[in-house]
Amino acid sequence: MAKQKTTVGTINNETLAFTAGRDVELDHALITVDCVGTAAHVTMLSKMPVEPALITAEEREQVIAGLVEIIALARDDKFKIKLADQDVHLAVERTLTKKLGDLGKKIHTCRSRNDQVAVDLRLYAKEQLLFTLEEAAALVAALVGFGKKHEKVPMVGRTHMQPGMPSSVGLWATAHAESLLDDCVALVNAYELNDQCPLGSAASYGVPLPIDRQLTSDLLGFGRPTHNVLYANNGRGKMEGIVLSAMSQVMLSLSRLAQDFMLFTMPEFDYFKLPAEFCTGSSIMPQKQNPDVCELVRAKASRVKAAELGVYDLVKGAPTGYNRDLQEAKELFMEGIATTRSCLRILAPMIKETKVNKKALIDGFTPDVFATDRALELVGEGMPFRDAYHYVKENLHELESIDPSEAILLKTHLGAPLGLDWDYFKGRTNAVKETVREERKAFHRAVSKLLGVKYPAE
Repeated sequence: MAKQKTTVGTINNETLAFTAGRDVELDHALITVDCVGTAAHVTMLSKMPVEPALITAEEREQVIAGLVEIIALARDDKFKIKLADQDVHLAVERTLTKKLGDLGKKIHTCRSRNDQVAVDLRLYAKEQLLFTLEEAAALVAALVGFGKKHEKVPMVGRTHMQPGMPSSVGLWATAHAESLLDDCVALVNAYELNDQCPLGSAASYGVPLPIDRQLTSDLLGFGRPTHNVLYANNGRGKMEGIVLSAMSQVMLSLSRLAQDFMLFTMPEFDYFKLPAEFCTGSSIMPQKQNPDVCELVRAKASRVKAAELGVYDLVKGAPTGYNRDLQEAKELFMEGIATTRSCLRILAPMIKETKVNKKALIDGFTPDVFATDRALELVGEGMPFRDAYHYVKENLHELESIDPSEAILLKTHLGAPLGLDWDYFKGRTNAVKETVREERKAFHRAVSKLLGVKYPAE
């Protein structure tokens, strides 16, 4: 069987293809962050207090310049990861060695590929979580705008999918918005846990040279380094699972929102009308406008949860130390994040263009929907609740003249249809946006200083 020489040994082609898996393809998303991580590592090596210096200040500048070139090539989709490289890490090392000779062979000093993939995925997650928060905030704003515009439009509130009590479009929309705002808290928590630099772990057990892990962490704009070098590697898989758990909570909120849209746009309800450009037609039925976006969001929620569980299953029985099983987590991780972000992006503009059918919403009320409100009114007049309950149950005909629009005007307490605090939603949404701005600014500032060029390049 044919063999191929690689940086880490001679391997037969079938084994090489099997062990590389999809890394050659997937790692294109990690080229820039791998270069950034290498820049920090080399900078740290150049400052290590040893004689002679492992890497001089001048050599460090040469490596950084080479890394900046690779980042530019990646931006133009011109950097190639070969099968013989196996992954982005060795592709970058090969490229630098070809350009810089023996200097390129020095960059892996005190570092393992375990180090590299761990820091790459954390840097990748850092940026992806900020994008996700930004997109979630945009969807929250769309839902709140929709709710505020239709604040006083009555809508039947349902339990067990059956008519229950008077509600409003504003209450319905902002319920989904508040769910997403809580999901943003989970995303921020995942961001904070992810914001630890694992570099310096090497093969999980540290190195016998005086590396400065705090410096490396600072150079990359992390909040702190992971402390225990063995956990720095054991955190692989666990960290991806934490991020995917936060993503799956977002998808849970989106799936329920999508399900509501599918119900309330049915002709039997006709409460809402989805914009035609967000629907698809039938190949045989000319009249159809299908809510395919909503159906796919619902399905993709299961895909994201499956990705989370897939990573969990990969690591739950793994012994301490690095295991190659973790390679299979990368695709699940990237897919789960990308799927969540695509759903957030498609729903925000759809909601902005959705139309409300006020007549259908009001026509959806039947006298029994006002039963609980009427019972509570009788309680307010002095009747014991259970007596009021039975009285109304036996005299539903007395509720036929109640106006839904008037009924919701009576619900003014905190969080009720006419007690919605619009500043509350605005404040929480702005707080998410501010977190994104501050964290992104700090990260970009750190990497720009490290590389000596503006990051990201415009």
